[in-house]
Amino acid sequence: MTTDAELPDNLSEWMASQRWYGSKGSEPELDRIGGWSTSNAVLEIHTHYLMDRANSRATLYQVPLTYRTDPLPSVEPIAHEGGRFIYDACTDPAYATTLLDIMHQEADFAPRTSPASAAVRGHRQPGAADVHVTDSAVLKGEQSNTSIICRVSEGNPVIIKVFRALHHGDNPDVVLQSAIAEAGSSVVPLSIGSIQGQWPDTGRDNGIATGHLAFAQEFLPDVEDAWRVALHAAETGEDFTDRARELGETTADVHRILGEVFETTPATGADIDAIIASMRSRLDLATAEVPSLLGYYASIDSVFEAARHAPWPSLQRIHGDYHLGQVLAVRGRGWVVLDFEGEPMRPMSERSQADITLRDVAGMLRSFDYAAGSVALRGGGDSALAWASAARRAFVDGYIARSGNDVRAHRALLDAFEIDKALYEAVYEARNRPDWIDIPVTAIRRLAERSG
Repeated sequence: MTTDAELPDNLSEWMASQRWYGSKGSEPELDRIGGWSTSNAVLEIHTHYLMDRANSRATLYQVPLTYRTDPLPSVEPIAHEGGRFIYDACTDPAYATTLLDIMHQEADFAPRTSPASAAVRGHRQPGAADVHVTDSAVLKGEQSNTSIICRVSEGNPVIIKVFRALHHGDNPDVVLQSAIAEAGSSVVPLSIGSIQGQWPDTGRDNGIATGHLAFAQEFLPDVEDAWRVALHAAETGEDFTDRARELGETTADVHRILGEVFETTPATGADIDAIIASMRSRLDLATAEVPSLLGYYASIDSVFEAARHAPWPSLQRIHGDYHLGQVLAVRGRGWVVLDFEGEPMRPMSERSQADITLRDVAGMLRSFDYAAGSVALRGGGDSALAWASAARRAFVDGYIARSGNDVRAHRALLDAFEIDKALYEAVYEARNRPDWIDIPVTAIRRLAERSG
C-alpha cells in the first residue's frame, strides 16, 4: 500500500547527519515520490522514497520510519510529534522482523493508487529456513547502506542490508551472492532472501523503476576480515603464502561459479575500446591531481596501448571491488567473500555488466601492496615489501592452479588493470590521505618502469 504518513519536521537535519547521506555539507532538499506501509496493533512502518535535489545530481533515498505511541527502551527517536515517537526503522526490531516476514512469505504489496508508488515484492532464497528474530542492532561504521544484525532463535545471526540510495536495476550484491549460494558453494554466506520495490521514474519509458530494497543473509560472528589478518602477518613477518594461495583458489572458485551461472561473452573491439578509454580517463585525472605522475604518463599510456592489442579473455560477471576487506577468515570454513556491489561510484547499470576477471585479480594484488605499504609507512621497510611480493606470487599461483587460467600469460592486461587500480588509489589518497600517496605511486612507478 502507499504511505501518507507525515514526515518529521527535522528529517532533513537528521538525514544530513547520517553516514549514508551522500551530499555531505549540504542540506537535503527532499521530495517524497512514493513508498509503502504496513502496521499492527503497536506500531506503523512507513518506508518513504525521498528524492534529494540538494546538488546537480539528484539521489533517491530509502528512508524507513516506525511510528509508535509508546517509546522504545534505549533507542533515541528522530522526533516526538503528534503524540507519536518516530524512529529510524533500522533501529526498531519490529522492522527487521517485518522485512524477514516479507521475504519468507514472498509477500507482494500491490499499490492502491499510482502503479509505481508502492509495489513491493519479497523473495525467499530456495531452501532458506525460517528465522525468528529475538533482538536486533544496527551495525556501526557502515557508510553507504545500513546493516541490521539480527539475533535469531536458532543458528547463526542474520544480517539484513537495507540499501539507502536506490537505483534502477538488480543489485549485484543480491544477485551474485544469491547465485553463488544457490550453487551450493560455501565461499559466500548463506542467503536468506531479498525485497524489490518500484517507484516513479520519468526517465524510463514506462515511468517505473525497479530495484532492490533489502537483502538478508547469514551473519558470521567472531571473524576477522582478511585485511586485518594480512596486516597482522605483514607487521609480524608471519609467512602468509599458504593463506594467500588459498585466497587465490577461493577467488578462482567465485569466478568459475559466476562464469557457469551467468552469460560469458567474447570481448569485442568495442568492449576493449571502452575499457581502455576508461583507463586513460583515470590516467588524465590522476596526473592532474598527482603531478609527480606526469613523468610516467607516456610509459603508462604505452602499457594501456599494449593491453589494447593483447589477447583478451572472455567477459563475465565478477566481484568488481575486490580487496582484502571484502573477505572474511572463517574458522573451519576458510575464506568467505562478501560485498559484490562493485565500485560504489559506478552506476548500477554498469556494475551489472560483464567484465574481465583480471580486474578482480589486480584488485587483490593491490590490496596486498596496501597491507605491506601501510606497515612500511610505520617503519616496516624492506621486510614488508618482501612479504607483499611473496603473498602476491602465492595468490596468483593459487588462482592459476584452481582455475587453469594462467593469468601470467596475460601480463600486459594484468599490468594495465593493476596500474588502473593504483591510479584510482592515487586520486583517493591525494584527496583524503596524502600521507599514504607513496603506496599507489610506488606501484605505478614499478609497473611503468617494468613495462617501459
